[in-house]
Amino acid sequence: MTRRRSFLALAAGSWLGAGLSARGVAAARAGASAGGWRNWSGVETCMPRQWLLPASLDELAQLLKTAPGPLRCVGAGHSFSALVPTPGTLVSLDKLSGLLRVDRAAGTATLGAGTRIAQATRALDEAGVALMNQPDIDMQSLAGAMATATHGTGARFGAMHADLVALQLLTPEGELIECSPALRPEVFRAAQVSLGSLGVLTELTLKVRPRHFLRRHVWLARNEALFAQAEALVAKHQHFELYLLPFTGHGAAISHDEVPATQPVRPPAQDEDVLADLKRLRDWLGPVPSLRRWVAAKAIAATDEEVAVDLSFELLSTVRRTRFNESEYHVPREQGVACLREVLALLERRNDVFFPVEFRFVRGDEAWLSPFHRRDSCSIAVHALAGEPHDYLVRELGPVFRRHGGRPHWGKLHDMGAADLAARYPRWRDFLAVREALDPQGRMLTPYMRRLFGLEPSTGAVA
Repeated sequence: MTRRRSFLALAAGSWLGAGLSARGVAAARAGASAGGWRNWSGVETCMPRQWLLPASLDELAQLLKTAPGPLRCVGAGHSFSALVPTPGTLVSLDKLSGLLRVDRAAGTATLGAGTRIAQATRALDEAGVALMNQPDIDMQSLAGAMATATHGTGARFGAMHADLVALQLLTPEGELIECSPALRPEVFRAAQVSLGSLGVLTELTLKVRPRHFLRRHVWLARNEALFAQAEALVAKHQHFELYLLPFTGHGAAISHDEVPATQPVRPPAQDEDVLADLKRLRDWLGPVPSLRRWVAAKAIAATDEEVAVDLSFELLSTVRRTRFNESEYHVPREQGVACLREVLALLERRNDVFFPVEFRFVRGDEAWLSPFHRRDSCSIAVHALAGEPHDYLVRELGPVFRRHGGRPHWGKLHDMGAADLAARYPRWRDFLAVREALDPQGRMLTPYMRRLFGLEPSTGAVA
């Protein structure tokens, strides 16, 4: 885009899609000080009795047998739900990380489960391969991404766990289990998305593809045009998503398509100036939404399209410096646009909203607790600035998602309990049976996890 770009154009090119090439694993670590832990947004905290940082499988197996429970694994702390906090033991897999091997003939790569996505993509690139798809944030550990059904976008692509072909799981009693769709398939389908309740994932084998370049195209259009064209656009493009800009009547469409290897072409990084500008517009004109919309429309009229070309991992994931809290649901694909309309209308009845609304596409899969279990889905994510009220993300938007058959993202804010979840997951009871068999003492279960699964407080039994 040219220098005439408005803050809204920067939204399309920066917060909405511009990846930064320099990411250190250290920058992705969850907050921890004086023995305490907090998640990325600061909404969840805990003071565990013990931290574990095992350097080998044998060490981990011995530690799990004696560490005070509940036992929970921790990665980058990028979940907003209470999956990690425990008064017992936090287990970091940072030393059980890295690329272990690549099988080019099979099209697979095996990595330590503690590997951060950013670390994995760069190691894979050096080996000449790439992930099939990846989420828009790459700070998470692979283990955490699998546990919560983390996903990218594209009607042809499943979530990250759908690319698993084998995994290694260490139970709280020290049993090492290897499984795949052919080897102990019931454990595999449960462990693909487990909320960290079966034990500790230690090693993952994923489908990969040759390293490749993508061309990103970002353009702004009126919401009604984007809603009408969404199905055609997702069919046309390898990766496609929408970011709807509240109080503007417009959204940003973002496509990524494979192109021949070439010299990277990247517009200048704009950091997150755009989000600050959107917030200023909210702060200045929030009480007058019609004026806010008029000013935004004037700015949009002066914007150009944006194009970038680079390696896939450089474009598909972004760095988010502005901290927020988030709720995300996955609805049946045929309900996607209708649900999005309701969500946007509800948000625009509030004067404090300014974050874009993410709308993505995910292919269905077979994992028992996958929000995409046996249905192609649309993902809708809503955000609130960290430190500002965010309860409306669950209280007001939750009923909208429920009406459209939504299943919550396990790592995002939601208020669904065991009864709601059992009605939405056909293999819910099967999962609980596997969980009970692998962790009969409930060593991986915090009170939050017990409530989520509908278990008795002192046992692993279903209430």
